[in-house]
Amino acid sequence: MTYIAVPIGAASLDLAKRRIKKALAAGAEIIELRTDYFSDLSVALVEQLIAWARQAMVRPVPLIVTCRDQRQGGVESHPERLRVDVICCAIRAGAEFVDFEYDNFLSTENQERIRVALSQTSKSRLILSAHDFESRFADIKKLYRDMLAAAPAAIPKLVYTANHINDCFDALDLLHQTSSERIVFCMGQAGLISRILTKKLGAFLTFASIDDQSGTASGQLTIEQLKGLYRFDEIDSETELYGVVADPVGHSLSPAIHNACFADKGMNRLYLPLLVEDGKPGFDTFLHNVLLRKWLNFWGFSVTIPHKRNALDHVRATGGSVEALAEKIGAVNTLLIEPRGTSDDRRISAYNTDYAGALDAITAGMSLARSGLSGLQVAVVGAGGVARAIVAGLADAGANVKIYNRTVKRAERLAGDFGCEFAGLDALPGLDAKLLINCTSVGMHPNVDATPVPAEYLNKNVAVFDTVYNPAKTLLLKQAKKKRAKTIDGISMFVNQAMAQFKLFTGEGGNRELMRRVVLEQLR
Repeated sequence: MTYIAVPIGAASLDLAKRRIKKALAAGAEIIELRTDYFSDLSVALVEQLIAWARQAMVRPVPLIVTCRDQRQGGVESHPERLRVDVICCAIRAGAEFVDFEYDNFLSTENQERIRVALSQTSKSRLILSAHDFESRFADIKKLYRDMLAAAPAAIPKLVYTANHINDCFDALDLLHQTSSERIVFCMGQAGLISRILTKKLGAFLTFASIDDQSGTASGQLTIEQLKGLYRFDEIDSETELYGVVADPVGHSLSPAIHNACFADKGMNRLYLPLLVEDGKPGFDTFLHNVLLRKWLNFWGFSVTIPHKRNALDHVRATGGSVEALAEKIGAVNTLLIEPRGTSDDRRISAYNTDYAGALDAITAGMSLARSGLSGLQVAVVGAGGVARAIVAGLADAGANVKIYNRTVKRAERLAGDFGCEFAGLDALPGLDAKLLINCTSVGMHPNVDATPVPAEYLNKNVAVFDTVYNPAKTLLLKQAKKKRAKTIDGISMFVNQAMAQFKLFTGEGGNRELMRRVVLEQLR
């Protein structure tokens, strides 16, 4: 079992008590008392806090008492002797675990005092910890062995900062290659996946905060996110992994909708946010690391800005297969790792579901069959990546497309690739189309009072599709609705492309209504 430990870092006893209550109510499986947060720290205060925590529990919940050295992330600078006094007092008070720094444990005096205290009870266990707040450990495997040699009965805790998602693989490898009780994960946003995958790889515990304001380390998720969004209680060693590769990735709604659909289908699968920085080199190294570690069970990825082209280039360079229209679009948004059997020859297949998601949104919104797109007059505003995918799909379906863009040269290049017409935005007053599509980011949150097409250019005979999905009802769509035009929101396209990805990932259809509901909940 991998426990969820909630750290309680508070400068006052009253605040600590309130947070303990919240942690217990939220389902904390272990409570860590970070006593280094107290400026008025004393042995008596710690004894009082432990006693109060015991009384507050409806069911027994183990306690970790920590008094961190400031050099190892402690908040207040307390004398080392006082910190050891606190650890020994916590052992005498029956705390199930005490956490002390490996570097300071090597001191003969500290080690002797802690060993004597532990020898006088069978209730307490030592966690021997090492932290690096700057980068990876020079040799994490050696450090792990040294810690066990210093205290064979202790639980080693090795935590370092991941400056890139690829830094996480040291931690994941150590967990995979060891089986005893150990605590290993990475701090920082790039290290977030290591906190979640502790459960899959059998770590002793991971940490989660009560809320966004009470976290004690960078990249720490809340207990609600860990248990709800990432379905932590359902993860096991056989859980199959998927994720969205992006930079940035924190805003992505994909983990919420895919994990909700995995839960809806009762699938032992988990979808993660994968912050992959450093452009193409970082992307290539990440995929290489994943392919080397079949035991991680990664089988598919959604890919978004800025990696859609990087993904296509990677698959081409490594001999994978690329969907024909995705090749023509010049970007992919979905990767599958194949084959799924025992073969070590793992290759990647690439797809683009953006165009299919858009065409499905259009046909549903305009009550058309896919064949009804042939000959349809369509005005596309924008000439970026979204426009390229949609124009490719429309052109493939036989629509007559005209591209409008502020930079006419970009519109001309895109039009040339797919046999379309083009013009600058100044030609919008004369647009003659049955469908207008906004493929720019104009009107996206927080700039919700902007629109790419003035209201006077809209009328009831032109359906309006806005690919922006935050907010769901953009100013462009509101103005189109006032003109009694048919409107198609960006959520429809987003859900449709996610549905297509889900089918590629699982071979089964997703729950469209569930996806849409989750998107709207996340946006609220």
